[in-house]
Amino acid sequence: MIKHLDTRTDDFAASLKSLLSSNNAPDQSVYASVAKIISDVRTRGDDALLEYTNRFDRRTARIESLTITPQDCASALARIPTTLRTSLEHAASRIREFHDKQKQATWTYEDDAGNTLGQKITPLDRVGVYVPGGKATYPSSVLMNVIPAHIADVAEIIMVVPTPDDERNDLVLAAAAIAGVHKVFSIGGAQAIAALAYGTALIPRVDKIVGPGNLYVAMAKRQVFGVVGIDMIAGPSEVVIVSDASANPDWVAMDLFAQAEHDDQASAILISPDAAFISAVEQSMKRLLPDMERNEIIAASLSNNGAMIKVTDLKQAIEIANRIAPEHLELAVADPDALLDDVRHAGAIFLGHYAAESLGDYCAGPNHVLPTARSARFSSPLGVHDFQKQSSIIKCTRHSVAKIAATASILASGEGLTAHARSAAYRRNK
Repeated sequence: MIKHLDTRTDDFAASLKSLLSSNNAPDQSVYASVAKIISDVRTRGDDALLEYTNRFDRRTARIESLTITPQDCASALARIPTTLRTSLEHAASRIREFHDKQKQATWTYEDDAGNTLGQKITPLDRVGVYVPGGKATYPSSVLMNVIPAHIADVAEIIMVVPTPDDERNDLVLAAAAIAGVHKVFSIGGAQAIAALAYGTALIPRVDKIVGPGNLYVAMAKRQVFGVVGIDMIAGPSEVVIVSDASANPDWVAMDLFAQAEHDDQASAILISPDAAFISAVEQSMKRLLPDMERNEIIAASLSNNGAMIKVTDLKQAIEIANRIAPEHLELAVADPDALLDDVRHAGAIFLGHYAAESLGDYCAGPNHVLPTARSARFSSPLGVHDFQKQSSIIKCTRHSVAKIAATASILASGEGLTAHARSAAYRRNK
């Protein structure tokens, strides 16, 4: 059901490379169709948007019916069970508390010559939040994407969510009400990304698009990048669990399942120096799998992209984890804090036996929009910083400019840029 790898075997490096490359190559087969949709929406606006929405989501909508009003969201919030509303509000409160600490402020300082230098922080004017609405619905994604934008003081937050067969999800709309989305439209797919990037008569043009989606959405975000900003190109979800014998095999098995049940392309990997523990986890998986509602998806995911890796010790386990650079990293060991300093590449790090990755998905507080496909080597979780811009501040006076104008003029001359050199020299000579 799941691959077994061992760092002591001669083919380990090749096997690990093969495992990690299985989901990394972009699927070019959809590139042309996505490009056509984007071009069509850019050219024909709402007519194309409506045409694709009705075709792909099996609807007979009119353009005006693509709008979901604030009253619709408020009504959905009133309809959902009290336990769900309370849980959404609790999660929102925790997410808000964490992200409040990320907000950047404008700062300046005066150098030794008297020049004022600094950084001005400005929120984005308008952002688009994509929320999946096909096989599964994710109210948690609404909270995770919208709340940081609010904390950043984004003036207008536009949410798009597909409603196949005209079925709206009350939990998603309730989350939009709680998070404070300004406008909601029932559109999805590449056509929604195109509408947000270029604008139509109905859909306002945004400055940045965030939120996960399927392959077509990811490809569309890739193609409109530069016209608008994007958060990241999200790939299949991933977890790496580093465990020792102190962990509960059933807990570890269920944490692997939790990642694998997303879809058959998800990746769930266990790394341990204890062969007996690996065997115990595998036995737990066999026993627990039949009771899982999405057991076929879990089995396919584990078979396609899962692995159990035997290492010599926990130090080597962290080395392998850093090579994988996973979206989620669980340190299910007796002393997780002792390993933390050596972790260099991970989107989110869960310390100890009680810090289940699923808590991070919903209500721990940190964002669940995380870098995938080894991009944790250079990328970070979604946060308030994604909705703020930094502008440099440079203020010089007649007297303070002297010390830096000479340096600028000399360097510009060295580069052969005469106008640059004279521009700086004019200030110095005054």
